[in-house]
Amino acid sequence: MSSLRLQRVRELLKRQIGEVIRRELPLSEVGMLTVNDVDVAKDLQSATVFVGFVGSEDQKKRSVEILQKERKRIQGLVARSVVLKYTPQLRFVMDDSVSRGNRILQILDEIERSSLPHEGPPQDH
Repeated sequence: MSSLRLQRVRELLKRQIGEVIRRELPLSEVGMLTVNDVDVAKDLQSATVFVGFVGSEDQKKRSVEILQKERKRIQGLVARSVVLKYTPQLRFVMDDSVSRGNRILQILDEIERSSLPHEGPPQDH
């Protein structure tokens, strides 16, 4: 399969899975879930869905459970809106790359602030 077609399938799945999650899963239970990326196997038999999360730790735990429990239903709803020879079997993975990236930026800011010379009153030499 051409890489361009695979890229289009990835984007289509990403959009449709995100839509199904927003429409079907209660925000109060799962917090705010976003589909950050979808990695599709070349044969389209399986896809790993990288899900970003905003909410409490309890909601995060609950959202993982709900995604696993609702996986087949989500897959079925996606299959109705995305016409492919095979609908890939979905596997959900929590993607904490955004929070890791934010933490790295925070650390870099702290380093930058601590290395700046402290300005005091001018000294006469």
